[in-house]
Amino acid sequence: MKPDVNVVMQGFFGTMLGEIAPHLNAEYSMGNIGVMSMMMFMTAEEYDRAADIRATENKEMRSLFSHASTMVADNALKAKLAAASAEKEGSLRITALNARNASLCSLLIELQSHVEESDAPWARSLEARIWDYLVAATERRKLPLPSFG
Repeated sequence: MKPDVNVVMQGFFGTMLGEIAPHLNAEYSMGNIGVMSMMMFMTAEEYDRAADIRATENKEMRSLFSHASTMVADNALKAKLAAASAEKEGSLRITALNARNASLCSLLIELQSHVEESDAPWARSLEARIWDYLVAATERRKLPLPSFG
């Protein structure tokens, strides 16, 4: 798409914050413009990276599930993990990626609960791998703040 959504949104951000907000007299209006401007900046950033983040997370969770399915003794959970690990993305649309991501996250919670309750020798290493994934996912989703300098 030309012009790019992130370029347009960041342009709006700059115009609203740099040109419109200084000419407003009411603090409430200035505050609203400031919040809307920040949301535009963050929306631009999220637009640019959303599919990549979700596809990466989905791929990493599937890899984790493939590994976990070789260890977990619970047959029902093992089957869910194996099925999820074999899936492929059906669409790269954000709504589809979000839906798959939510489903995979639910399975991750189920796996983590199972692992935390387990006394099996493999449980601690799998728990550590889950936490490594969660930390990496959190880092990926951080939104940067704009630079004004």
